[in-house]
Amino acid sequence: MAHHGTILVIDDEEIMREILETLLTREGYAVRLADQAQAGLELARTVPFDAAIVDVMLPGMNGIALLDELKKLDDELPVVMITAFASVENAIAAMKRGAFDYITKPFKNDEVLVVLKNAIERRRLVDENRALRQNLQARSQRFGDIIGRSGRMRQVFDLVIQAAPSRTTILIQGESGTGKELVARAVHTNSQRSDRAFITVNSGSLPPDLLESNLFGHVKGAFTGAVYPKKGLFELADKGTIFFDEIGNVPVETQAKLLRVIQEREFMRLGGVETIKVDVRIIAATNVDLHRMMEEGRFREDLYYRLHVITVELPPLRERKDDIPLLVQHFLEKHGKENNRAGLEIAPDALDLLMEYDWPGNVRELENVIERAVVLSSSPRIEVDLVPDHVRRTRAFQLPQFVLPPEGISFKDVITDFEKRLIESTLDAAGGVQKRAAELLQIKPTTLNEMIKRYDIRPRRKRATGSGGIAEPDAALASVDREE
Repeated sequence: MAHHGTILVIDDEEIMREILETLLTREGYAVRLADQAQAGLELARTVPFDAAIVDVMLPGMNGIALLDELKKLDDELPVVMITAFASVENAIAAMKRGAFDYITKPFKNDEVLVVLKNAIERRRLVDENRALRQNLQARSQRFGDIIGRSGRMRQVFDLVIQAAPSRTTILIQGESGTGKELVARAVHTNSQRSDRAFITVNSGSLPPDLLESNLFGHVKGAFTGAVYPKKGLFELADKGTIFFDEIGNVPVETQAKLLRVIQEREFMRLGGVETIKVDVRIIAATNVDLHRMMEEGRFREDLYYRLHVITVELPPLRERKDDIPLLVQHFLEKHGKENNRAGLEIAPDALDLLMEYDWPGNVRELENVIERAVVLSSSPRIEVDLVPDHVRRTRAFQLPQFVLPPEGISFKDVITDFEKRLIESTLDAAGGVQKRAAELLQIKPTTLNEMIKRYDIRPRRKRATGSGGIAEPDAALASVDREE
């Protein structure tokens, strides 16, 4: 049997230790036993455990005090308290001190296994999140907020590292919201110009004359209102990097002057006669087909080929969905910190919805969805109800795949099983709310309730969602909408 985790059991009653050891070993857990607090602490100091089961009433140091000591050794260790005294006071005291959950003697075997499974899952998620944070922190110094480990993004990272040290012009192509400016900043950060200016030019936001004034500066009297001489962005970016966002929006008349800067590394201020030399690395980005614009005469051919030396292709989010969990975790931490909501996590069914959506607005749209959820959430967990309707509505219906056995199959049994699974999945997507599930299935709530009873669909027990939450059954399934 597979090894599901290592469990520390601390209980002074021999019969309880034997019962728990037999139960947990049979389920595939490795179990270590201790009959008193100090012996348990010694084990915890030398053996890494995935969870602990601790009796509240122990000789010498009681279970609540032992809980404190275990948390000092490993703050993320999920500790399940067990007691023969079913008192609210004991439960509250344990939860306030960081216990994961509690069970009372006499207990049901299934109850112990469910609580322990949830505890192990919690530990696994905590460990994964810690590793993810360490990975993100290690890479953040080189790649900023560019998040991804898919094959397409690894290619982007490799190209950034290879191209950054040179002074070669780089063209970044990708849809809106894919993070083109982040890539430009990563190139700058990994270059020898990293301690100099990085200046962004919003190419399409200004009329041609004002754009040129901003880029090249002007002398006094160059035009009406030019009362003082002004340095342009190219001068300010000297020895650094200048980034043209949406280079396709640069007017044709300005493109010729931009070409001269790239070729000659020099320009003149508007109204001036003096040539100004600059050492500037140019990075450009576009979300349009520059080659087609060139063929249509809307973009200079010579400028196109000057920009098209090294091209970074940024994939849309729908083509790298494996990166969505990483991005979600990153944005939860980012916006959780900004809104004093540290430690937020996302429910698996909510993450499933995000994975199924095609994200026409790409990473920017995903960040907006997560930021909205962080602001609106009243619990440590982002549930399905905080996923916007337009994202939820895109969930595609897919028929299950069947492999027909040689002896055939019972049509009735297949339909029954499918109906039951469909109802369970829909209830999950609706956060357990029957009325919402009935709307999704386009049936009456009373009809859905009858089917729930017919198939004996039970509410799924939710694990504790924070350091002080007690796992409770989903009460939403217990209530039936009687409006119809």
